[in-house]
Amino acid sequence: MILCITHSQDFYTVDMFFDYLSSKNISFYRLNSDQLNHSQKINVSPHSFTITDLNGNTIYSKDIKAVWHRKAWRVKPPEDLDEGFSGIFINEYETLKTNLFSLLEHLPWINPLENEKKIDANKMLQLSIAEKNGLKIPDTLFSNDEVQIRNFLNEKCNGKAVAKLHGVLSKNMSGENMVSTVIIDQSNIENLSDVIYSPMIFQPYIEKEYELRIVYLDGEFFAGKINNSENTDWRVTQENYFWSGDQLPQEIEMNLNSMMKEMGLYFGAIDMIKSTDGAYYFLEVNPQGEWGMLQKELGFPIAERIADHLLKRIEDHEE
Repeated sequence: MILCITHSQDFYTVDMFFDYLSSKNISFYRLNSDQLNHSQKINVSPHSFTITDLNGNTIYSKDIKAVWHRKAWRVKPPEDLDEGFSGIFINEYETLKTNLFSLLEHLPWINPLENEKKIDANKMLQLSIAEKNGLKIPDTLFSNDEVQIRNFLNEKCNGKAVAKLHGVLSKNMSGENMVSTVIIDQSNIENLSDVIYSPMIFQPYIEKEYELRIVYLDGEFFAGKINNSENTDWRVTQENYFWSGDQLPQEIEMNLNSMMKEMGLYFGAIDMIKSTDGAYYFLEVNPQGEWGMLQKELGFPIAERIADHLLKRIEDHEE
């Protein structure tokens, strides 16, 4: 059995994954992370666990052979719960979730949980590892210091920069993290004083030929480019944009592969920019990033490759 950890609003990608497993007569279980709460009966001991859903279906940890950590959401408290108890409810169920997942860490995962947490929570570490492995990165400052930010804008950005939060403000319907990237220039530079309330990441604005969303899977690449040369983020304004396939230069693939191996990730959605001068800039990697549009628009068999990867690792693990 393959366990898929996702959330209740996740469709299409997981459906293709499950359809493919069904075609091979491989059993699976969908665990909605936001519903790992009072709606299910959960029993965890030092060596095993069971989960029984509202339909009476029970999963036993001993039957699980691999885990796809597709996309996790925080547990959802009941609507009628007193607000004073919401924090306790969420904290205890999140702790229960952590204890439950730890019992599966010896199995094949996409991705290993601790590696994923470390990389996803530290964009500066991502950039450092990327540069170490030969990738070009933008000059970057993560700061709440208005004076230093202004110096950075003048010295590194020629008066025009992009700014974004390290974390996320919202998610779209498929669970994709949404952080709007904004341009900082003379028209809004006076608003920098508010940065003390929310530190931001600042980078020079790069004149781009196009943006890239690259799915990496254990040395295999599925690269899509979007004809967005004017806006800072294709996810915010998608009208009149379209995806097309792209072949990355061999050197870029080699550097990305070595970067991902150092990060300890089998899978990731990588964002890059190809600038108007032909350079490729690494921006970030999301270990749970979205890729459904690449499979839908370009026919990339990503769901099937993820399943095949886990099945192969199950074989290797059991030898």
